[in-house]
Amino acid sequence: MMKLPILIWLALSSFSLQANSSQWSNFTDTFLEELWLQYPVWATQVGYHKYDEQLPAPNSKNLENELVWLRSNQSKLENVNPKDLGPHQRSDFLLIKNFIDKQIWYAEVFKEHLWNPATYNVGGAFAGILESSTLQNSQKAARISKRLSLVPAYYEAAQNILQTPTREHLDLAIQQSQGLLGLFQRQLKNACSHWLNKSNDVKLCLARHQLALNAVKNYGSFLDELKNRTKKFRSFRIGSDLYQSKYQLEIQGNLSAHEVYQKALKRKEELHSEMVPRASKLWNKYFPDKTPPKDERILIKSVLEKLSDRHVKPKDFIASIKRQIPELEQFVKQSQVVELDPTKPLKVRETPPYMRGFAGASINAPGPYDSKRETYYNVTPLDHMTPTEAESYLREYNHYMMQILNIHEAIPGHYTQLIYANKAPSLIKKILGNGTMIEGWAVYSEKMMLEEGYGQDRDELLLTYGKWHLRVVCNAILDYSVHNLNMSEEQGLKLLMDDAFQQRAEAEGKWRRATLSQVQLSSYFAGFTEIFALREQLKKQKGEKFDLRQFHDEFLSFGSAPVKVIRQLMIRDKQET
Repeated sequence: MMKLPILIWLALSSFSLQANSSQWSNFTDTFLEELWLQYPVWATQVGYHKYDEQLPAPNSKNLENELVWLRSNQSKLENVNPKDLGPHQRSDFLLIKNFIDKQIWYAEVFKEHLWNPATYNVGGAFAGILESSTLQNSQKAARISKRLSLVPAYYEAAQNILQTPTREHLDLAIQQSQGLLGLFQRQLKNACSHWLNKSNDVKLCLARHQLALNAVKNYGSFLDELKNRTKKFRSFRIGSDLYQSKYQLEIQGNLSAHEVYQKALKRKEELHSEMVPRASKLWNKYFPDKTPPKDERILIKSVLEKLSDRHVKPKDFIASIKRQIPELEQFVKQSQVVELDPTKPLKVRETPPYMRGFAGASINAPGPYDSKRETYYNVTPLDHMTPTEAESYLREYNHYMMQILNIHEAIPGHYTQLIYANKAPSLIKKILGNGTMIEGWAVYSEKMMLEEGYGQDRDELLLTYGKWHLRVVCNAILDYSVHNLNMSEEQGLKLLMDDAFQQRAEAEGKWRRATLSQVQLSSYFAGFTEIFALREQLKKQKGEKFDLRQFHDEFLSFGSAPVKVIRQLMIRDKQET
C-alpha cells in the first residue's frame, strides 16, 4: 500500500493523457513504477527489487492512499480513447483499466482484508528475496533485515483491521502461520547469520529477526484466540451479486458466469457419453469373465477404480514426477507442437510449508524482472497423511492421472506458458496476467497433447482424461453452485464423487477449495472453452494453411492477456475493438 502523501496523488489526478504511442508508453512506464511503489511485496515477487525494504502495514491510512492512487489513474484513463492506440497498446489499456477497476472493487465492495486472515501471510515478501538470481547474498540479507523490522507493525495492523472471519479462511491462516514459522526459524535466520559481512549488521538483523519471529508467533496465537472467541463466523459463501461482479473482473471473458455454468452442465453429459464405449472396451480387457454392469455410471466408475490400482508408493510420489518431466519434454520436441526453452530448466521440489494448504501441486515461476530465477514445480509431500488418506490420494493421482497433471502444471502447460509470458514484449501483459488464460492454456494443453498422440496405453489414458476433464467441468459447476445456489457439502461431494468419479480425499479437498476461493475454480473451464473455440475458428478460416505450432507460438507470444484480447489481436477484427 502507498506511503506517499494523499495530496500528491490528488494533484496527479488532474493529469491529462493524450493517446499517442510515445505518450502512452510514458504513461505505462510511470504507472508501473508507481505500481511497485504501491505494492512492494508484489514487486519483489516479480523480481523488481527496488522496494524490497518496504512492507506497508495493512491499516486504514494505507488503504485510503491506495484508493487515491487507483482513482487518480482511473481518471487518467478516462481521457484516453483506446481506438487511438495500436492493437497491442489497446490491449494494455484494457488490462490496466480492468486492474484498476478490480482493485477498487476489492477495497470498497469485497473487503476481503476485513474477513480473510490468510491474506496476511508475509512468506512471499521474503521468499522473493531469498530466491532472487540477481541479488548477491549480502544484498539479500540487507533487504531481509530491513523488511524484518517492519513485520511487527504489519501484524499489529492486521490484528487491528480483522473483523469477523470465515471459519474456513481462519483455519487456513492458522495452518499457514505454522508453516511460516519454519521459514523464519531457518532460512531467514540463516540469512542474517551467514550472509552479512559486518558483525554489527549481523546483530541488528538477528535482533530484528527475533522481534519479527515473535510477531509471527503472536499472530498465530491471535488467530487461535480469534477462533475460540468467535461465536458466529462469516459465511464463506459470497452470494450471487458479489460472485457475478468478481466473475466479470477476474475472468474477463466473452461469456457470463451463468453461460459458462450452462456449458459446463452440457459438457458433463457429453463426457459421460464419450466415456461409456471406452469403459466397455476396457471392461472386456480387465474383467473378461464378468458381465458388465447395466448402469453406465457404475461401469465407468468400476473401470476407473481398476485403473487406480496402478500408482506409486507415498514415499515415491515426488520422485515419480521428477522422472516424468523429461518424457514430456521429449514428446513436445518430437511432435513440435510448441517451442521449449532449454535454458529454463524446471525443478521439482516439495512445496514450502508456508505455501501449503490450498493446492497439492503448483508452478512457482520467475517474475518478468528476474527471468533467470529458477522455475519450481511445487509438490506437497504426503507425509502429513494417514496411510488410508495417502492411499485414497494416490488412487486419485494414479499412473495415468499423473501424466495429465504433469502436462497441466509443467509441459506444455503452466511452466511453458509462463516462460513464454516472460518473453512477451509488453511488461503490462506479463504483470497484469489473466488467471483464466493461464489456467485455460494448461487445460487446453492436456487435450492438445492427447490429440497429437501422446501416451501409451491409449484407452486407459483417454478414459482417465475423461475423468480429469470432468474435474475441470465440475469445478465450474461446483464453484457456481456453491456461491449462487447454496449447494451443500453433501451435494458437492456427491457431484464430485458420483458425476466426476473422484476419490473421497480429492472431493473433500476440492470442496475445501470451493470454500476458500470464489470464481477461480471456474477459470479452468472458462479459459479452455475460449481458447479451444479460437483455435477451431482459425482452423476453419485457414483450412489447410492452419499450422498448430504457429498457432501456439503466436497465442503464447501475447503474454498472459485475457483470451478475448488475444483473440482480437489474432483475428484482427476491427469491429471487436
